[in-house]
Amino acid sequence: MAVPVAFFALFFAYPVTAIVGRGLKVGGDWQFARIGEVLSRPDILGVLWFTTWQALASTALTLLIALPGAYVLARFDFPGKQLLRAVVTVPFVLPTVVVGTAFLALLGRGGLLDELWGVRLDTTVWAILLAHVFFNYAVVVRTVGGLWSQLDPRQEEAARMLGAGRFAAFRRVTLPALTPAVAAAALMVFLFTFTSFGVVQILGGPAYSTLEVEIYRQTAQLLDLPTAAVLTLVQFAAVGGILAVHAATVRRRERALKLVDPAQTSRRPRGAGQWALLGGVLLTALLLILLPLGVLVERSFDGPGGYGFGYYEALQSVGAGGSSTFLVPPLEAVGNSLRYALVATLIALAVGGLAAAALTRRAGRLVRGFDALLMLPLGVSAVTVGFGFLITLDKPPLDLRTSWILVPLAQALVGVPFVVRTMLPVLRAVDDRLREAAAVLGASPLRAWREVDLPLVRRAVLVAAGFAFAVSLGEFGATVFIARPDTPTLPVAVARLLGRSGELNYGQAMALSTILMLVCAVSLLLLERIRTDRSGEF
Repeated sequence: MAVPVAFFALFFAYPVTAIVGRGLKVGGDWQFARIGEVLSRPDILGVLWFTTWQALASTALTLLIALPGAYVLARFDFPGKQLLRAVVTVPFVLPTVVVGTAFLALLGRGGLLDELWGVRLDTTVWAILLAHVFFNYAVVVRTVGGLWSQLDPRQEEAARMLGAGRFAAFRRVTLPALTPAVAAAALMVFLFTFTSFGVVQILGGPAYSTLEVEIYRQTAQLLDLPTAAVLTLVQFAAVGGILAVHAATVRRRERALKLVDPAQTSRRPRGAGQWALLGGVLLTALLLILLPLGVLVERSFDGPGGYGFGYYEALQSVGAGGSSTFLVPPLEAVGNSLRYALVATLIALAVGGLAAAALTRRAGRLVRGFDALLMLPLGVSAVTVGFGFLITLDKPPLDLRTSWILVPLAQALVGVPFVVRTMLPVLRAVDDRLREAAAVLGASPLRAWREVDLPLVRRAVLVAAGFAFAVSLGEFGATVFIARPDTPTLPVAVARLLGRSGELNYGQAMALSTILMLVCAVSLLLLERIRTDRSGEF
């Protein structure tokens, strides 16, 4: 636990505490009375209610739509399966401002629904909920599907032979085994929607505001740091309470499972019902995921003079069309993002892997509290973390403001929870008797981990690496404050272009978003190829 604790203490707890302290301290004295003053305001109470309500609704809707996709990708073998798995993960790496813009083009004025049926859903909660499902669909599919594909189907088949119906066998055999993974996925979806920023700001308009949107407004627009600090504390306390309840609930349901090679559980669909389920999942992917992504691609080629590569060509020069948005060609953001994401993934795997190994032992309250701590970066305002980095990591021996490593560190903070949540259910499902047998035969703890745990969790490690790489590519909230002007990342570059008026800037933003989407798809396809090639080694 030493390395993960030190990492979170230096790069999360210290910056967040410092920025909150600046908001609540006056002349060196804490002004806790401001907390009651802020929370008694009707507008703030309305923000708190909407933040909680839309997060719960988004989580329930995402589980309802994505769980069938998790089952199909875990149990069915069909042409294009790897491509589908990569496609459903692509939305997760897109900056939220791009997701909001894509859905605005579909649901807003002049969008597809408006042109076909005269219906507009922008500035409604339905647009927000659909965008959240689009963004978090992959969380459920990858997290739940990763464990589902390794569950031995013969246990459910045995229950069927003993007289249980299909639903009863699933409810009594498979569902209890999947509960930790489903709870982990639901937790991640809830935290992401609870702290939603770009989607709510673009699609909700002034009528809807989450805590994250309100923190940004109080900090960047109204310069009211005390109110922003109070809202950050409220967000922190709410997330901490949710994580504590989650840890206590899931811990009662975790048990050792018999994990098998995913190749043994995957087969071609049989019967009309299974083919209909596969068709429904493909139709969902088409309408929910491919359609918004298609809007991005179409707009990246739709230039003033007709369809062409004009916007892509403009990315290769500085100040195209008189714009001074960048000090370097925007296309350089591609290489910057790949380098940062690779380093952030390695950091997240090292820190998250050690944390997951420690949490597997379940040794007392200290470890259980650490489990909840690891998820806090997903529930604390990225605006707060970004400002905290700037005001704390500016003095020796942690003067990192001019160092390139600062961006990967911020990205790894978001990647570590995904590594832990992905690896932990699989690690805890490994039967302790296997480790004990290795110890009896003379294996050291390190060798037992290498020869017993690692072969069984290699699939989860690769899934975790894919998640960490994906979220690092798309991280925006904290990176926007610490990325250097001469080394922007793709999300930062897209946001800068969207923030400037003009058709050329908007077209370049769509072109960069398309490049980000393609980079993610290629990376995930390579990951799927490596994982499939090695699946026989379990």
